[in-house]
Amino acid sequence: MNLGELGSFLFDQPLLALTIVAILLAVGAGMLSPARPRLGHAMRNAAYLGLAAALLLTVAQVAERNGRSDAALLLDRTRPAEIVGQETVVSMRADGHFWVEARLNGRPVEFLVDTGATYTGVSRRTAERAGLRLDPDNAGVILETANGTIVARMAEADSLEFGGIAANALPIAVGPDGDVETNVIGMNLLSQLSSWRVEGRRLILVPRPAAT
Repeated sequence: MNLGELGSFLFDQPLLALTIVAILLAVGAGMLSPARPRLGHAMRNAAYLGLAAALLLTVAQVAERNGRSDAALLLDRTRPAEIVGQETVVSMRADGHFWVEARLNGRPVEFLVDTGATYTGVSRRTAERAGLRLDPDNAGVILETANGTIVARMAEADSLEFGGIAANALPIAVGPDGDVETNVIGMNLLSQLSSWRVEGRRLILVPRPAAT
């Protein structure tokens, strides 16, 4: 392998290249330290930083390939939905669920898309932040949650938007303090769509055509 081929190989393997450079810096630091201690110290610190960066990048790469690992869950985060043509695409997170950044009454809120939930629901804290007002004439609805059966009060959201999906005057179930921490998008919103489907690790939502 000549120098050109070696350079191309290392260019395609940035982690390996970074590791090799860090090791060479460490070796050079050891050789220069007796004669030029300051330069040797600087080279040694650069080598440590390079090795640390290579280690972190390796962990991130492994976590990406192993979507269920603890590292993947730590590095994962909820992202806005992607608009592809007329479709809104929500990517599956490392925990195996579909989470999306939405705007509730203009406020950013993280939602879990839950096809098993009858209502779109939020915590009391989220409701207050989004300015939702509880319906004083509604006695509440009984809902089954991961924490058991709860009685949720009903409110109405002026708007809930993500990707190309927008719902107005949407009934929202507001859970009691301490019993509901996860905000969910339920079937009362999904049923307003033209269709929705899951393809691999993507949830694809198709809004109804605008009325003419």
